[in-house]
Amino acid sequence: MTFDLVRLRDLLGADAARFDVEALDECGSTSDELSARAARGAPSGAVVVADRQLAGRGRRGRNWRSWREAPEKNLTFSLLWRFPLQAGGAGRLSGLSLAVGVAVARALESLGVPGVALKWPNDILLTTAGSYGKLGGILVELSTSRHMVEAIIGIGLNLDLPPEAAQTPEKDEKGREDDNTAFSLAPAALSAALPGIDRHELLARLLAELLRSLESFSSAGFSVLREEWMRRHAWQDRPVALFGVRGEVLNAGRCLGVDEGGFLLIESDSGVERILSGDVSLRPVDET
Repeated sequence: MTFDLVRLRDLLGADAARFDVEALDECGSTSDELSARAARGAPSGAVVVADRQLAGRGRRGRNWRSWREAPEKNLTFSLLWRFPLQAGGAGRLSGLSLAVGVAVARALESLGVPGVALKWPNDILLTTAGSYGKLGGILVELSTSRHMVEAIIGIGLNLDLPPEAAQTPEKDEKGREDDNTAFSLAPAALSAALPGIDRHELLARLLAELLRSLESFSSAGFSVLREEWMRRHAWQDRPVALFGVRGEVLNAGRCLGVDEGGFLLIESDSGVERILSGDVSLRPVDET
């Protein structure tokens, strides 16, 4: 069951001219597919969307697979966007995944989805009954050519989940919330008395909001989107811990959000530390 690209184009309206969308029944990774097309000269605004993604990637080597038996219950796609190479090189794009998060949140909220929150640096969370779960994720991969920085932006969202998937996040023995527990839009839609979320309309809203955010980001950087990101920040002013790849605590303190460059700010007894992603995991900790 592939996407109806004519319908998607109609939903995009005037924005349709800014995107070149290709729909696949199945692929390993939409980002890998798009990277190959970019190498062959695909334009900025090229999109690959797949019903089934068998080898999708997340941060820290995690997999992001589609629900194979029911492709209508997930949305996985990647967008190619090119930025002029300016002073600072690819480093000036340090807040890009956060800017993309703002666009995703805007699109979901425009469809009436309640409880959307953002987690540094690239998670889309949903809150129900005071608990957070992971609704989706963003993976931005950058490469630099002679005159441009090329970004391949991969996005995956759960529209529904298999019956066996838990919807209630648990806490570990130290009281840390497991915000990697999968949530989906299905319970959110039910709680808001909304009809089921249609993939075509959702993708059209996402692309329209990505266009807005990426144009703002390209001209002025993350600073113009920081306030919006902070309003949706899940762990603002909460005690948090930053964990390394082996589960070791790298830092702990009060989360102050992010600065204008997209750096995470953690305040501890030794002062405020700025952290720029890497192989780390941010979690809230029990305040008691």
